[in-house]
Amino acid sequence: MPPPAAEGPILEAEPTLQTSLLLKAVAPEQWPVPTTAFPAGSALVGGAVRDALLGRLSPTPDLDLIVPDGALHTARQLAKSYGGACVVLDQARDMARLVVQGWTIDLARQEGPNLEADLQRRDYRINAIALELGSSPRLVDPTGGLADLKAGLLTAVGEHNLIDDPLRLLRGIRIAAELGFTIATSTWSLLQRHSHRLPHAAPERIQAELTKLVQAPAADQAMDQLRSSQLLQPWSMPDAEAAVGPGSQLEQHSSLLTTEERQLALPLLRLTQLLSDDGLKQLRFSRRQIHRCCQLRRWLSQDDGQSFASLTPEERLRLHSELAADLPALILQLPQASQGQWLERWRNPDDRLFHPRSPLDGNTLQKELNIAPGPLLGRLLRHLALEQAFGRLSSQKVALATARAWLQDEGQASADAPASRPRCD
Repeated sequence: MPPPAAEGPILEAEPTLQTSLLLKAVAPEQWPVPTTAFPAGSALVGGAVRDALLGRLSPTPDLDLIVPDGALHTARQLAKSYGGACVVLDQARDMARLVVQGWTIDLARQEGPNLEADLQRRDYRINAIALELGSSPRLVDPTGGLADLKAGLLTAVGEHNLIDDPLRLLRGIRIAAELGFTIATSTWSLLQRHSHRLPHAAPERIQAELTKLVQAPAADQAMDQLRSSQLLQPWSMPDAEAAVGPGSQLEQHSSLLTTEERQLALPLLRLTQLLSDDGLKQLRFSRRQIHRCCQLRRWLSQDDGQSFASLTPEERLRLHSELAADLPALILQLPQASQGQWLERWRNPDDRLFHPRSPLDGNTLQKELNIAPGPLLGRLLRHLALEQAFGRLSSQKVALATARAWLQDEGQASADAPASRPRCD
């Protein structure tokens, strides 16, 4: 079955009109730097051209420009002239980033004798299309990227281009997931053949690609491709240790979630399915993201297939306390009959099991019960949260009486405990 054709008014236009329509779409008159400020022979390339051709360009897109020479020098001069900042991306390859008025403009020195030769060095055909700027703008497509855009196809420009920067192997799956494109059979063979090379890419770059991938519209398909290609094998969990259900078609199972809930739950669950705890650390994910994935994985590993009915009250309270805002990611893995009920309770901020907290805060307990801050106060707060979560506290007065009784029991338990003997080290 052929891939779906991409839609875009520029793609459907006559070739003679495509350049003018593309120029109108990228709207250089709205850029913070006029095109006349760039060296003669400069060209817009990459994602901005591709997205404009597809009719999906954002109002302030990231711009990638090729300049004949002196990219770093040009970026520094433009930063001075237009009040921006210049960041050196790769001094040896003459690549720099200009950040000005909320826009990001990457400049790179042309590789090869001309623009066509430079485009032949790129990763995929749909990214090897350029709009040459200047007095006579020109659409340049030496590899057949326009045809691929029309066909909804992702094709590598060449095998060596992928090997030259192994991150391009992962990027191909990510781009296909974002655009809903089909990866060409020949390109898929290259991704599988060279998957072992991905660890040569910087961990931070791999992390950035995966962060985008798990949020993509066709991320479920991409997850299956990542598994079958074994691109993430060095950082993934062994199948025998997998603590979550199938990765395919998560989007279909999330129909009960709102758009905002899906945006929080699906990327988190996908990352948890794709990467081990150690893999997350190796790829330099943030501490917070690693913690979220670890917590979710740990609770998913305790799934009894009965919506956690076998948990004790204390364990159930801990589940809701630890997952908190990330609970929808767990709910997606529950039996379908339980998902609606759990979501309804989680959406209710007054549900004291799904949003547990003590009816009395620490300051009140310290004042009323003359208890000092410390571990004992923390245990008391958890006890009161547990009692309220399961409907055993009808008022703050009852809560205070319960707290006094608990403290008395704790004191008695301490008095009854055998005295510790001196250590003989």
